[in-house]
Amino acid sequence: MATKAKPSFEKALTDLEKIVKALESGDLPLEKALEKFEAGIKLSRYCTETLDEAERRITLLTDDGTGNPVETPFDAEA
Repeated sequence: MATKAKPSFEKALTDLEKIVKALESGDLPLEKALEKFEAGIKLSRYCTETLDEAERRITLLTDDGTGNPVETPFDAEA
């Protein structure tokens, strides 16, 4: 039994945006809207988990050598 490969974060986010637009249009029949909503919830959870994992990895990579994370402000202009 082959497991389905997970999409990239960017692909999942793009798909989620498309689902939101479709739901916001109000043109979907109820059953189709529910299907899209369910798919959107799954994508949202996947994106959240992916971001949480990235944050954990960054924390590990930026520790001070004794296991304590070093927090520095993010400078978007740098």
